[in-house]
Amino acid sequence: MNVRENNSRTEVFTSVWSREPRRPRATGLDRDQIVAAAVTLLDRDGLEALSMRKLGAALGAGATSIYWYVPNKDELLELALDEFWSELDLPESDAAGWQQIATAFAYSLRQTLHAHPWAAALIGTLPSVGPNAWRLTSRLRDTFAGAGFTGQDMYFASSTILGFVLGQVIPEIAFRKALDGKEYDQQSATATITRLAADYPDLIADHQAAVEMDPHAARAMAFDFGLSCILDGLAAKLDPERAGRTSLANPAEGVARQ
Repeated sequence: MNVRENNSRTEVFTSVWSREPRRPRATGLDRDQIVAAAVTLLDRDGLEALSMRKLGAALGAGATSIYWYVPNKDELLELALDEFWSELDLPESDAAGWQQIATAFAYSLRQTLHAHPWAAALIGTLPSVGPNAWRLTSRLRDTFAGAGFTGQDMYFASSTILGFVLGQVIPEIAFRKALDGKEYDQQSATATITRLAADYPDLIADHQAAVEMDPHAARAMAFDFGLSCILDGLAAKLDPERAGRTSLANPAEGVARQ
């Protein structure tokens, strides 16, 4: 069993996946129903608002019934996170190239994070060791192994893309949450920025050009640009002579997906 050392004590690694699920009781409630209801509440109210009491109310059951299947909130969130991983869509065909699969992974992850923004705070915080996480990890591992990556580089390649997507999407989620239905006064913001950045005229011009773009298109273009750089870097890792070549066969395709 995995353990981790924390100063003077050793903490045993535990997970909801480290034991067999309990059999359903006569009430008819089962773990899949609990997880589905939890995901619905998380999507609607966010991570901070989820509680066993609210979940029980949504299911028409007492919190005690839920604890029979899931002993605490952290383990419930592990189950929800694995459900999140199940929604990522990758090409199944072996004929798909590694860059095509990596691109699909990046865009599917971005789309799924926007659909379930609570998951961004759980990735890297809770263990992803459920069946859906393993299935996705195995698919990516085989993809990068087939491309020619070896050893830990097979996993570093996918974690690099994961880190890029999180870095792009988390600020988008935070901005959307900050607005929370309020209209963004672009004219006021531009006037304030122009005054504060008076000593940097080039930056003011860049800002004005940016705010004139559709914000969704601008984010999609930034995502395309960054992903192309990531894929070029991974390709150069395999073959330095490929450095500088574009990785997205059609960058506009990525914009169209958003």
